Amino acid sequence: MFSSSFVIIFVVTVLLAALDFWVVKNVSGRILVGLRWWNEINDMGESVWKFECLDHESMARMNKKDSWLFWWTLYLSAVAWIVLGIFSLIRFQADYLLVVGVCLTLSIANIIGFTKCQKDAKKQIQQFASQTIASRFTSTLQSAFSVV
Repeated sequence: MFSSSFVIIFVVTVLLAALDFWVVKNVSGRILVGLRWWNEINDMGESVWKFECLDHESMARMNKKDSWLFWWTLYLSAVAWIVLGIFSLIRFQADYLLVVGVCLTLSIANIIGFTKCQKDAKKQIQQFASQTIASRFTSTLQSAFSVV
């Protein structure tokens, strides 16, 4: 709309997509769903996923509508890039597939990261619940046998 130069369109779009990636990964994900993820390379040279989530009480207080909005926009942004890729193929503008490829890669990276993080958070909540139930059960048994 504002420029017909592919280079300007590419640079501006990739910069905005990178900014969107960072904001979703580090700010929106933390505020709206209480999740954050990152990837590190350990001493052995292996890629290690790191996940961070809020505690159980804070997760329970999260607004369900905010969570719904976060997950839907996360997936719809990837769908939008796929649709734009199809349009660039139909219009025989293969150079714009490079823009779509970079932006789609960033969107998919966020989807994979947050999906893994959500699974890890659910596992942590289940472990917390089972530990709490087990500790209460053992304390109840101890108090019952100490009375007898």
